[in-house]
Amino acid sequence: MRELEQKFAGGVVRFRWWIIVISLILVALAASGVRHLTVTNSYRVYFGPDDPHRVAYEYLEKVYTKDDSVMFVFAPKNGEIFTREFLPLLESFTESAWQLPYSSRVDSITNFQHTEASGDDLIVADLIRDASNFSDAELERVKSIALAEPRLVKLLLAEDARVAAINVNIRLPGIDEAQELPFAVKAARDLAAEFMTMNPEVKVYISGMTPFHNSVTEAAVNDLTKLGPISLGVMFFLLVILAGGLIGTLTTIMVILLSVTGAMGMSGYLGFPITPTGAGAPNIILTVAVANSVHILISYFHELREGIPKHKAIEESLRININPISLASITTAIGFMSMNFSEAPPFQQMGTTIAIGVIFSFGLSITFLPALLAILPTGRIRHRSMEDNWVSGLGDFVVRRRRGLLWGMSALIIAVVANVPRNEINDRFYQIFDETYETRVAMDFVLDNLTGIYVVNYSLDSGEPGGIAEPEFLRLAHGFTEWWRAQPETEHVSSITDTMKRLNKNMHGDDDAMYKLPDSRELAAQYLLLYEMSLPYGLDLNNEINVDKSATRVIATLQGMSMKETLDITRRAEMWLDEHAPSIGYNNGSGMVMMFTHLMRSNVVTMITGTTVALGLISFVIMMALRSVKIGALSIITNMAPIGMGFGIWGMLSGEIGMALSMVVGMTFGIVVDDTVHFLSKYLRARREQGMSPEEAVKYAFKTVGRALIVTSIVLVAGFLVLSTSHFSMNANMGLAVAIVIACALFTVLLFLPPLLMKLEKHFGGDAARL
Repeated sequence: MRELEQKFAGGVVRFRWWIIVISLILVALAASGVRHLTVTNSYRVYFGPDDPHRVAYEYLEKVYTKDDSVMFVFAPKNGEIFTREFLPLLESFTESAWQLPYSSRVDSITNFQHTEASGDDLIVADLIRDASNFSDAELERVKSIALAEPRLVKLLLAEDARVAAINVNIRLPGIDEAQELPFAVKAARDLAAEFMTMNPEVKVYISGMTPFHNSVTEAAVNDLTKLGPISLGVMFFLLVILAGGLIGTLTTIMVILLSVTGAMGMSGYLGFPITPTGAGAPNIILTVAVANSVHILISYFHELREGIPKHKAIEESLRININPISLASITTAIGFMSMNFSEAPPFQQMGTTIAIGVIFSFGLSITFLPALLAILPTGRIRHRSMEDNWVSGLGDFVVRRRRGLLWGMSALIIAVVANVPRNEINDRFYQIFDETYETRVAMDFVLDNLTGIYVVNYSLDSGEPGGIAEPEFLRLAHGFTEWWRAQPETEHVSSITDTMKRLNKNMHGDDDAMYKLPDSRELAAQYLLLYEMSLPYGLDLNNEINVDKSATRVIATLQGMSMKETLDITRRAEMWLDEHAPSIGYNNGSGMVMMFTHLMRSNVVTMITGTTVALGLISFVIMMALRSVKIGALSIITNMAPIGMGFGIWGMLSGEIGMALSMVVGMTFGIVVDDTVHFLSKYLRARREQGMSPEEAVKYAFKTVGRALIVTSIVLVAGFLVLSTSHFSMNANMGLAVAIVIACALFTVLLFLPPLLMKLEKHFGGDAARL
């Protein structure tokens, strides 16, 4: 192996010009795949085409209408909605909203189709029309009607009548959502901005699923374009100070950028779209790709300080690092590839893309980087630095205090890991943005002043055409509606039964005592037909009943809740249907929020499987590469401890593990192994090749790789901490959690692994052959 390493290192230096040219050509070929990259901002990409929850939701949209919408929420500064000054503005805005791109329906308190009796006739008309000419009595009349209407209150009108909303259904063509979605949202923002310019006494908030999805894309692009350069700048600064000066830093940055370029190009060839999640891949590659180059650089400059000629220094640096770098790159790639166990395709694609970036980094670090160093000037070489002295001193301290460190670190690890149960698998999707985002501010305002933001849909099936007019079916549907209204988590429920009760009242001379369901199928069917024929274009009942009137939709709007709470209330709802309405066919609660809630729950299960597989593979690779079952088994402890500590610390800091954090174990496991592999590799080299004692081998490992471990960890932590400053919680939480785990890994490898190694050696009598 030693001879093979020497031949490879010598060949890289000897054929340096060829290697540089070939490396650039290969990266250019890979990078040409960038032209195949497409951008998507559809939330549907998070679900495979056969995902049962996606299939159920799309079926619901096909039968009824899509839920994608823009909600304009109006808050007059004087807190008065029903005035001659504000209502005409709302009327005008309602008309303008029909002109928004891809709008298919506009609902407002002004165009609400109010019904009333006039002799034997049923009058169906806009609730508010020409409000500027209303008398005080007319204003009071429409206000009392609106506040008594369950289809308006806590959906389009606040209970205290201080806030009103206009909801615009958006039906994107789906030809190019990357362009369609921002186009629709921009038009909505422009309309609101123009209104507020003309009417500064009214504040308009923009909420709804359409702007929410668009904000996810905006957040991802913002992180890529702003945090990416900041991360690169931070790494450049740290590498100049801690690694190899300007020359070493520039060569490392070249390797990193080529790795990112090659990985994204290969992603294009694989047909991976750029999703809001996948947009974070370049930033992560920027961070993880630095480790290999740092190990080569620090060893190279160490040899130069020892007086070794330049080319020989490159060869020796490559020789002693090629094995641990190969092993670390393989294990890191395995860790990221474990993300393919995720239920969400964007996470699978991101894991694969980053793994490809790691492989590019590995190949370039052992070929392109040393070849480039061979043709560049070395620059000023510092003598043995204070940092080297400090690291060697740390090695002496660890050997001298090994017993205390072993027990002290063991106790610390156990104490921190004990906090892992404080975490719970949960997510609050409306908190995915911080308060710097207009969407989050709007959602908070809606929750506090108007209605909920989570929507759960149920399609209740009578089992026969026209069956929704059957009195027994209406009674059961009404019971289900009232059950939802009785739940403390519910803000609003929309059901055809409210319309049927109102029509029954109208057809009995507006007698309040008749505000109840019709008692015969014939009457209910006649009421419904009469009402439908009177509705204007765009405000029909297709969003509530299917074509043959065999099924109807009940829509529950809920408060902002956690995943656990959402699953609990929908479970209770389905239990009610099973117990009280066994004759009704129904779909399980569906909707965008429910899709992601189920995805989150199943994703955790599959990622546990993925992490277990990755742990087994990585442990096997380490055992084979280091040629030691005992050392491989020992590495499992030191590799799992930092992850356990990281989640223990997270349990103390937050306690909630969401979609992004469920991926952290797979992401960090390969990175954590990097430290363990490099330390063990140098330790075993000292024991096997140089015949050192366990204590001397520990000091040798600190001397040869200690500084590189510290530098790479500082750079990695800094890079992920930059990501943690994101205003997008998925990236921010992931960045902070990964930074915590990497920091824990450094302390574990430097302060816990060496005492554990020496204890193991003592148990086997200090015989290197038995390792």
